[in-house]
This record gives sequence, C-alpha cells and structure tokens, in this order.
Amino acid sequence: MSAACNQSGASGAEPEALLRHRALIESALRAEVDRLPPGCVPAVAYHLGWRDADGRELHGHGGKVIRPAMTLLAAEAVGAAPETALPGAVALELVHNFSLIHDDIMDGDTQRRHRTTVWAQWGVAHAVIVGDALHAHAQRLLLEDEHAGGTAAAAEMARATALMIEGQLEDMSLAESGEAVVDRTVTMEAHKTGALFACACALGALLGGAGETQIAALRAFGLDLGLCFQAVDDVLGIWGDPAMTGKPAASDLREGKMSLPVVYALGSPEGDRLSEALAGDLDEKASAAAMAALDAAGSREWCDAFARRHLERALEVLAGGDLRPGPTADLTAIARFLVERGF
Repeated sequence: MSAACNQSGASGAEPEALLRHRALIESALRAEVDRLPPGCVPAVAYHLGWRDADGRELHGHGGKVIRPAMTLLAAEAVGAAPETALPGAVALELVHNFSLIHDDIMDGDTQRRHRTTVWAQWGVAHAVIVGDALHAHAQRLLLEDEHAGGTAAAAEMARATALMIEGQLEDMSLAESGEAVVDRTVTMEAHKTGALFACACALGALLGGAGETQIAALRAFGLDLGLCFQAVDDVLGIWGDPAMTGKPAASDLREGKMSLPVVYALGSPEGDRLSEALAGDLDEKASAAAMAALDAAGSREWCDAFARRHLERALEVLAGGDLRPGPTADLTAIARFLVERGF
C-alpha cells in the first residue's frame, strides 16, 4: 500500500484531482507572496521553486501543493465552489512552508527538493524572519477574508499551527532523551504532521459553509491521512530512493531522527543491536548494521501496516461524512496516492 510495499505507486502519475486546481492555487499563492515584505520575497520565491538564488525565473511551480488541493476539494465536498476556500488553501500553504523553512534550520538540513535550503543560502537570521513573515501573513489573509467563515477558519488554523509547534517540541524532546515509545512518537506525528492535514480539510468545510458534522468528518479524515503521510515519509527517510526524495540514502538515520521505524525497532528484540549501531558516527559499517537491525525487526513492514490501518480509518470516516460523491472520490484518490508515493 505504501511506497515501501507498492513500487508501482511510487512511480505512478499524480491523480487528476491533485492537479485540477493547481493553476488556481499557484496564481493566488504568487499574489500573496508578492504582498510579503519585499526583503522576504526572493527567498520565498526561491524556496517555492519559482526562482533561482539570483532571482531568475524558473519554469516550475510551488511544489505539489497537496494541502491546498485538499482544502479546495473539501469545499466542493460540502457543496461549495472551490474558489470559496482559496484564502484558506493559500494561508495553509504559507504556514506549511513557514514550518519547512524553520525545520531545515533546526535539523541543520542543507538540501530540500534537490536544492540548497533557505537558511544555507541566505543565513539563519534571514530564514527565521522569512518563516515568521509567512506565518503572520497567513493569519492576516484569513482574518481579512470577507467570507462568513473567515474568523472561524483563522481560529482553526491557529489551533493547528499551535499543535504543529507542540509536535516539533515533542520531536526535539524525544530526540534529546532517546526515549523510544511508539505511542509518544505517534502522538508527536499527529501534532507535527496530522494537524495541518486535518486543518486543510476543515478549512475547506468551514469556508464552504458546512455544518459541524461535515467539518468534523473532514477534519478526522485529514488527521488520519496525515498519520499515513508521515509514516510513509519515515519509511522514505530510510529506504527511499535519493533521486525521488531529494535527500541522501538513509538520511533520517544519519541525522539521528527518532522516526517510527527506528522507535519500533528500538522497542523490539533488535533494540540493543540498533542502539549500538547508532551510538557513534554512522559510518558505512555502522549504517549497514543499523539497516540490518531495522530489517530484522520488521520495521518497514510494521510502518506499512500502520499506514494501511490509518488509510482505512481515513476513508471510512470520509465515506460516512455526508459529503458529495464526486469530491469524496477525488479525496479518496489523493489519499491512496499519498500512501503509495515514492517521494
């Protein structure tokens, strides 16, 4: 079901539902980036893949904009026009990219999407300010929205952002303590990743004028999908193809991340073997020993099963959410694609 067990999905084309509103989203996103403080615009345009480090225009787009696409489809699922939820879609994408820019600083990552990260290119101080500007502008965008649900949407996004920040703190705490508890790691990932996926879907419903039952169903769908997405990310961070992920092989191991495969293996009979391999510098020999311990523990298979369970839960709540059939099918297609991806 995931990239770890379905390689056809890893190389498959993106579903049409993920592409349908991309031009609309990018146009609105570019307009909002242009409203940022002028000193922030070059780094943001670079981070989004629109320009190179010297400001030259590139023939690309701002990533796969998964969360904004889900926001617009969620609005359609409750019977609203996708444009109704466009402010929410753009605001959430700004928050997501604020988190990526700051995460790269905290993790010391110098590469993202096969390019130098913002902090590595412009310095830490500038990257912090750029991330802060994205965050502030996202909130302003929703509070200025004239639709009836703008204020509620801003509150929804503020709550999700707070949970995401809490998740980052939990991630740092787990890494520092070396504590390997699967339940705590899942909670951290629900906060750090699941919260924004849940928010993406809830924003579409809120701005689309939905009732609480539909909002709750779409929020729950997004949360479980976020857990699927992160589990696949954790697998790709160890076993992913660098040509597709944009990161070196076994990058999460080398960075000492307490991701789900690692935490699961540390709690297994292979835990001591893995701990020993990870104790010092992860040279070629230690990396091979760590990979062998993960494989012997069945970490990859366990994460695949975890992703499958949460995908099934997500699709079950989506099907019972009293939503329009067409957009529900689109959200289902995106969910399956995200679990089968190889990037």
